[in-house]
Amino acid sequence: MSVFALGMESIGAETAEQISYVPNIHGVMRARWELDTEHGDNRFQVRNARVSLDGKIAPWIEYFIQTDFCDAGVIKILDAYGRFKVVDGMTVQTGQFRMPFGVETFRGPQNYIFANRSFMGKQIMNYRAVGAKVAYTLPKVPFTLEFGAFNPKSIGNHTPWNRTVAYSAKASYKVGDVAFSAGYASIKPFDVRANLLDGAVVWDDGRHWLVGGEYMFKHYVDDSAADVHSWVGFVDWHMPVKAGIFNRWSVQARGDGMTDHLTMDGLKIEPARERITIGSTLTYSYKIVHADVRLNYEKYFYHNGYRPSVGDTDRLVAELVIRF
Repeated sequence: MSVFALGMESIGAETAEQISYVPNIHGVMRARWELDTEHGDNRFQVRNARVSLDGKIAPWIEYFIQTDFCDAGVIKILDAYGRFKVVDGMTVQTGQFRMPFGVETFRGPQNYIFANRSFMGKQIMNYRAVGAKVAYTLPKVPFTLEFGAFNPKSIGNHTPWNRTVAYSAKASYKVGDVAFSAGYASIKPFDVRANLLDGAVVWDDGRHWLVGGEYMFKHYVDDSAADVHSWVGFVDWHMPVKAGIFNRWSVQARGDGMTDHLTMDGLKIEPARERITIGSTLTYSYKIVHADVRLNYEKYFYHNGYRPSVGDTDRLVAELVIRF
């Protein structure tokens, strides 16, 4: 057999090993009970029931589709994109997905540390968009640079023509157990453009500790609204245990806050606030199956005598999270 034939045989075997038209199926379900400890009101929720499909249909082509069938009772198509490798280390991705910006914004229900997202991840930059991005990772160096351009408007309508775009860039670097991230984004979800800066650091020792912090700054062009400052810091300590079916126990603490913030639709101002969250989680983990029983208490601090409505005050949250 010729050297050429041997080479082709090797490529064919590698391709057959990597390609599969059967999608990988994953899901995450969060069911919870919440108590407003100031007013005494409570509620049950299915906070998420997400299902995702992904796969590699060629050594250089991948896809991902994700839908939330019950986001507090609402069905949402979240992600739908394809990605292909241009050269080693470089990929191009196009479709609907999160803009490459921030760390908190990329935490999903499958890897939440706390029952509720930080203000930064929920209020300040909770932004999916339709567009394309390029990502490049340096060879032999844990440094990744991403850049993307997107439609500026809602992901619920892909038909309007636009005279402008939203765009963002993100740089990530890891040294030992410490990961650094910095980014810039420019968005225009309504008539006013906002520019954002972000910096984050996360330490994960791979055994007991996960510690992180992030700061985000948001500026509205032409001073259309007040600048926004948002921050979060957290610590998670965990250890293996044998407690019934559970094989891991963890305790968490977080502090986060934001200044007055114009909502993503531009219709109202969300008041400045800080929050302290403490919690504990019992986990069952076996292969791809992961289940958390989580209990959190959140203490809120508002400014200038502001009186929050029911559900925006101190609360107790108990939830079950199942993912596979």
